Amino acid sequence: MDESIKYLFGPIPSRRLGRSLGVSPIPEQTCNYTCVYCQLGRTTHMTNKRQNFFPCEEILEEFRRYTQKEQNFDVVTVVGEGEPTLYEDLGRLLIGLKELTDKPVAVITNGALLYDKKVREDLCHADIVLPSMDAVDEEMFHKIDRPYGRIKFDQVCQGLIDFSKEYQGELYLEIMLLEGLNCDDESLDKFARMLKEIRYDRVYVNTAVRPPAEDNVVPADKETMERAAARLGAISIDTLTSGSFISEIEDPMEAVVSICRRHPMNQFEIQSFLDSRNVENSQEFFERLNKNPSLTVVHYKGISTYRYKE
Repeated sequence: MDESIKYLFGPIPSRRLGRSLGVSPIPEQTCNYTCVYCQLGRTTHMTNKRQNFFPCEEILEEFRRYTQKEQNFDVVTVVGEGEPTLYEDLGRLLIGLKELTDKPVAVITNGALLYDKKVREDLCHADIVLPSMDAVDEEMFHKIDRPYGRIKFDQVCQGLIDFSKEYQGELYLEIMLLEGLNCDDESLDKFARMLKEIRYDRVYVNTAVRPPAEDNVVPADKETMERAAARLGAISIDTLTSGSFISEIEDPMEAVVSICRRHPMNQFEIQSFLDSRNVENSQEFFERLNKNPSLTVVHYKGISTYRYKE
């Protein structure tokens, strides 16, 4: 793998944001939730302590080098392999990124730390913030998001409300709908009441389209997604389109592994990626990919998805 690329990945297609250049300021699977639907698998490093896992200057220098050569992205997205608000220098990172590009800078967050005033202040430097909102009460919160330690639902919910009133950028909420957990009529009604307390620009409904952390997770069907979108005035993710994955790493195998570290890819996405690079013998490539010790293959809904493993 190209050792000069440690913190950036992609650009990858985002149905909400366009072509997204990812920035990962935290180590693999470091989070304060271990969500049942997480596409990265179960969280291996649970923490709620903010730390400077990597030097901010190194991340910004890598970004500077990249943008001197390429501008093939629509948005810079701070997200990575867990919860980005755990990065203590997040505010300084966002300021630095915005000084180096005129493209919008977004942060995808689970919202767990929005009760922390410093986190809210840091996030105010982003152009777009995308918090998740998966539960309507404490019981559902623990069933779906499975938070670290003593993080409480009411605390998280109030943090989101407070942030929405302070924040001057674009706030996009996302609700992950899971059959049997949070997409019945009663839950949708409670989500609707919660949304009335939050100032937001868009709300998306999504479901587990990639292999989730837990085998018993059941994605919401199309009818449920449409009903939820209508009830909540939301945009259903499955109605949006996306483009192709990109990597600056020359070797196709190393490029695919690098992308999968932060964003699992299914067989069709990998094939599209190979086609974009004119890789001729894709069958041989997949045979080697299936033997790569850095990846695990998850078969879900008739599709093979490649996920990075430590």
